[in-house]
This record gives sequence, C-alpha cells and structure tokens, in this order.
Amino acid sequence: MRGICFEVCDVVLHADAIHRGGGQVIPTARTLIYASQLTAKPRLLEPVYLVEIQAPEQTVSGIYGVLNQKRGHVFQEMQRPGQAFPQCFFDHWEMMMSDPLEAGSQASQLVTDIRKRKGLKEQMTPLSEFEEKL
Repeated sequence: MRGICFEVCDVVLHADAIHRGGGQVIPTARTLIYASQLTAKPRLLEPVYLVEIQAPEQTVSGIYGVLNQKRGHVFQEMQRPGQAFPQCFFDHWEMMMSDPLEAGSQASQLVTDIRKRKGLKEQMTPLSEFEEKL
C-alpha cells in the first residue's frame, strides 16, 4: 500500500476504565481498515526491471522464451561472444490494470497464487464479512 493515511477523528469508548484499551480499539480499527481497502478499488503494483543479458547466439532463443513467459520486452539486441551473463536493475513500479477482486483476472490469479504459497485461504474475505452485525 502506498500513500495511505487513516485518521481517527472520533472514538466512543466504554465508560468503565477497565474496559477501555487496545483490546477494544485495535480489533475494530483493523476491521475498518480491511473493509476500507476492499472498497477503495485496490490495484496491484508490479516491479519492472531492466535486464541486460550478454549471451552467445545459440542461447538467444531460450532467452526470448523466458522473457516472453515473464511479459518481458527486448529493446536492443547485439551479438557478444562468451558465456551468458545476466544483470538486473530495478527500474520502477507499474500498476496492473486488472482488478484483483474480479474473479478470473490476471491480478486475481496472482493474489490467489500468493495466498496459496503463504498458506492462507485462497479466496479473499468478502466485504460482507466486515459489516457490523447489530
């Protein structure tokens, strides 16, 4: 998350001092922040790297295959002798245009894969779970 600021403007706490504290405020604030993230039309940012690969001519087809799998683009091609030697430099962050909350989108699939890898439930918690039940 970037450029996020949550300001607590007004809080109504329990009248009894024993019931006031982090145990009352923190779970409510956490739920509020999760729900606000889901309603704010979230987007994923992906890192973009500049990669320079010096490689012999016979390995170029394999390099192109890997770059195409990773949505890479070739800006310049020059022949060099010797072993393959890659160098990566971080360039910038780029926003993915697909919606991570829309089932079947590329961003949604990426979120699902990350959640699976981290051992979380594959489906994100729906917004209705954060609504306060009176």
